[in-house]
Amino acid sequence: MKKVFKKLGKLLLWLAAIQLVYTLLVLFVNPPITFTMIGSLLRGDGLKRDYVSGENISSNAGLAVIASEDQLFATHYGFDVKSIEQAIEFNENSKGKIRGGSTISQQVAKNVFLWQGRSYFRKGLEAYCTVWIELLYSKKRILELYLNVAEMGTGIFGIEAAAQHYFKKPASKLSRREAAAIAACLPSPRTYKVNPPSRYVNRRIAWIQRRMNQLEGDPAIQKIILNR
Repeated sequence: MKKVFKKLGKLLLWLAAIQLVYTLLVLFVNPPITFTMIGSLLRGDGLKRDYVSGENISSNAGLAVIASEDQLFATHYGFDVKSIEQAIEFNENSKGKIRGGSTISQQVAKNVFLWQGRSYFRKGLEAYCTVWIELLYSKKRILELYLNVAEMGTGIFGIEAAAQHYFKKPASKLSRREAAAIAACLPSPRTYKVNPPSRYVNRRIAWIQRRMNQLEGDPAIQKIILNR
């Protein structure tokens, strides 16, 4: 048993080292493909993506996803404890509906380095990756990665592919409402439709735009918003 545990320990150390090296690599280059993208291909949903730098993404897009997904993004260190507690309470009392409490940093950990799922094992790995992301990456880089790898429709990954698909324009030209429309569908991009939006999505668009107006003047957020 001692030999087994020793070999297992070495394996875990090697995996941790490989993960750290890849995390450092992604600090400078975009990930070639993710498990979520592979899953999209295997389902037959296809893969539309086009990585772009932060300078080629409208600041409206960065502001919209912060307003929609993680309003404390500028100040937290990877985890929003209050949102996590609220999500747990909601999920315990809801009838089949699931609410997530993940920050943008956690979603980058999941979307770039891991796979989709709700097991405790995956969530533990997500927390581990999130710590490294927050230690090594700037908030700008985290947001840029999120905007480039998040699924924003069936088989559509990243803000550039989404902007081209829904609005026939580059991500650098997205208006506030267009950015809010894409962000409104992020909780379930294969269920909610950007175009045409449902009544529920329209309500979320309006809510996100109000949040954008409230958050835009925050100096901490202004430092992070891409293309500023």
